[in-house]
Amino acid sequence: MAVLIMIEAHIADAWTQPADRALAAFGWAIVIGGMGAPLFLLLAGVAVALASGSRARRGGDAHAAARSVQRRGWQIFGYAFLFRLQSFLLNPGASISGLLKVDILNVMGPAIVAAAWLWSLGGGLAVRACLLAAGTVLIAMVTPLVRAAGWIGWLPDPIEWYVRPAAGHTNFTMFPWAGFVLAGGVAGLFIDRTQNQASERRAVLAIGGTGAALAAGGYGLSFMPSIYPVSNFWTSSPTFFFLRAGLLLLTIPIAWLWQRCPWPRAVPAPIVELGVSSLFVYWIHVEMVYGVLSTPLHRGLPLAWMFAAVGAFALVMWGLVRIKNGVVAMWRSRTGLSP
Repeated sequence: MAVLIMIEAHIADAWTQPADRALAAFGWAIVIGGMGAPLFLLLAGVAVALASGSRARRGGDAHAAARSVQRRGWQIFGYAFLFRLQSFLLNPGASISGLLKVDILNVMGPAIVAAAWLWSLGGGLAVRACLLAAGTVLIAMVTPLVRAAGWIGWLPDPIEWYVRPAAGHTNFTMFPWAGFVLAGGVAGLFIDRTQNQASERRAVLAIGGTGAALAAGGYGLSFMPSIYPVSNFWTSSPTFFFLRAGLLLLTIPIAWLWQRCPWPRAVPAPIVELGVSSLFVYWIHVEMVYGVLSTPLHRGLPLAWMFAAVGAFALVMWGLVRIKNGVVAMWRSRTGLSP
């Protein structure tokens, strides 16, 4: 789901012609597309809890398990700079400062490290859930204060870009985007503790109920006067953060129900393979959508053609994933390495 939303968001942004950008359908496409990035971050948090719990049970050492997940977080952080280097090399005339631009991987990596560290501080479900939830709330609540703080301007620019937006240098910032990873960690804790279908069903229902409550609460509080001197609902407001986090949590029971319907068993490959290879799809599709190869399409498609392009592009990505998987499987069979 997140991969498909990501593809839709980037193609809508890059390929829709200016005349159609005022249409209501385009506005809704952008709203839906805006759910892709926080959904990836939320799922990264879910994965932190699942991976940490699994490794702790296998090895019997929670701190070693957390360190293993933290290494993965730093690896993703390193990937962020490799991705920017690729973009720099493939786009003649690109600015050298673009190598330090803060994108989703720059935020996801350190947030995974922080979530794994908070996980390691607790000794049980309740303590870990409280720590991760407290971190989520703290990040959301201080975001308007951080955005307006004058002392942030004294930080070196590349560091400031991680804290609050700077035009042309940030697509994401730690505040509030890292909060989605910690929120996902809370959900992941409850999924990780399930032992059978009954407990899994209870966990999914609890996550869905919590998501609905957060979304309703965020929406309701958005009509109340702000407690902050400076706050923007669509960017820094905690009410919007919790509204969006609640809606994202609702995708977990939706996915759970989907897996229990007959049609995924008949054709599971596209959705499953796109999800498993999400980093690969992200890595190659951004340059394909925004780069020189698709220059004739940039801001050149009517809205209907843009939606058709989303479907066609998703099929192309699935085809490339299948090719990649085949190459990897062949390489592993020749080298004797297990998956």
